[in-house]
Amino acid sequence: MLRRLLSYAFKFSIYFFVISIVWVVVLKFVPVWVTPFMVTRKIEAFREDEDTEIYKDWESYDNISKEVALAVVASEDQNFPNHWGFDFDEIYDAMTEKRKRARGASTISQQVAKNVFLWHGRSYIRKGLEVYFTVLIELIWDKQRILEVYLNVAEMGKMTFGVEAASQRFYKKSAKNLTRYEAARIAAVLPNPVRFSIKNPSAYVNKRTNQIVRQMKYLGGRNYIADL
Repeated sequence: MLRRLLSYAFKFSIYFFVISIVWVVVLKFVPVWVTPFMVTRKIEAFREDEDTEIYKDWESYDNISKEVALAVVASEDQNFPNHWGFDFDEIYDAMTEKRKRARGASTISQQVAKNVFLWHGRSYIRKGLEVYFTVLIELIWDKQRILEVYLNVAEMGKMTFGVEAASQRFYKKSAKNLTRYEAARIAAVLPNPVRFSIKNPSAYVNKRTNQIVRQMKYLGGRNYIADL
């Protein structure tokens, strides 16, 4: 019985590795039209008898303002161009910092791995898979592809996924034409896009927007992400 169970576990592991690698390779070239998190949000909206429409519109990296790309890097993961999926200094700081609520230390790569391939939640299994898929996309994709996917699948407003959908819905323009301040405001709501609003920003969102604009200038502007 034990030998049979070990055989099943070994076969399952092989199938999982092969399927996951093929999956990541395919998504290196194919737009990510739907993610597990989008499905989860739609189910939640249905259960709460709310509008279940998902707003999303995939755009290539070339058709997205580099101000937005810079803004999310400045606000979410300033070491993105240099790390290999994990920012260990940020992880250490998050673990040792004394705060009432622990802050996150997830990189953009980790957030893409979580949003595209996994369910949201807290468990050691999910976290382990997040690490696995983060390593895979860092090995198989390049930085520009990781950022492109992030800019297209991150929730940037209630039921609104991706910068093009957010830009059209809240600014009535294409993401290609966003200004630096508009881009920074989109990045400012990312910690909680359901609670915070791009269209009707709170004092906190406005303050965070100004902070992100300053960080974008500090990093050297668009040149900081020019060689991704």
